[in-house]
Amino acid sequence: MTDWVIETHDLTRTFRDVTAVNQLNLQVKPGEIFGLVGPDGAGKTTTIRLLAAIMDPTDGWAKVAGFDTVQKPEPIKHRIGYMAQRFNLYGDLSVWENLNFFADVFAMTGPERQERIERLLQFARLTEFRDRRAAHLSGGMQKKLALACTLIHTPEIIFLDEPTTGVDPVSRREFWDILTDLHLQGITLVVSTPYMDEAERCSRVGLMYQGQLVVCDTPEAIKAMTEGELIALWPSDLRRAHDVLLDVDGVREVQTYGDQLRVFALDGDGMLARLREVLAAHNITVKDARRTSPRMEEAFISLIRQRMAEQED
Repeated sequence: MTDWVIETHDLTRTFRDVTAVNQLNLQVKPGEIFGLVGPDGAGKTTTIRLLAAIMDPTDGWAKVAGFDTVQKPEPIKHRIGYMAQRFNLYGDLSVWENLNFFADVFAMTGPERQERIERLLQFARLTEFRDRRAAHLSGGMQKKLALACTLIHTPEIIFLDEPTTGVDPVSRREFWDILTDLHLQGITLVVSTPYMDEAERCSRVGLMYQGQLVVCDTPEAIKAMTEGELIALWPSDLRRAHDVLLDVDGVREVQTYGDQLRVFALDGDGMLARLREVLAAHNITVKDARRTSPRMEEAFISLIRQRMAEQED
């Protein structure tokens, strides 16, 4: 028996002349939080729709919970929850009425139905808002209600397509606290996100670019894939310093982050003094400089740049 709850082989989806997903080979373990990360147009949403058996592939195949998404979509739909970017809540209905509507959709009856609704209200921290119309909820609370509706039939696997886009940082954190609780219950979560801090919370991450999987591993392993050691610099003239450092021998890459430059260099210790010296020669003062560890954001940008350079060669 396979160890994968989700598996794809050369999964491909084209729309006329556009290949949204290109020969995707992916495996997801039971009970893990799997993150799909990439820029707009990378193929994340199309991948999730293919896995949720909402859309058929042009080529290749995908299996979810052991069932082929094309040949046996119905058994899959009973085992999964799917939360789209724009989940269609009914604004004129209250929180409680929305949950009851989705309970009707999944033909839930008897005492278990009301018990499940009450438990989800509490789980999503919406009990005190049960009589409020969905249209009058904050963006963060609407997302939590959407997740509660997705959970009404107790799915084994949940697909979430950029679930926290457009909500405030506090609501994002609360939403991820709820996802962590689901993870601890053994539910498999597949989450697409543009936020690198959310990618850090995942068991494993797949970086997508132009419909292809660039790399797939744990966040720590991905961060370790960056070439060179990372130096953080705070120069007096950010733009000029960026251009100057690109021409320094031993510098592999320079990224801008706020008021600092993140410099990937072959020799971290040896380059600190060298970078200060080069910038001083151009009348650029370095307020501070130190070695540091790459974050997912730096790793993602670096790996994407490597892929683009390979495509140009």
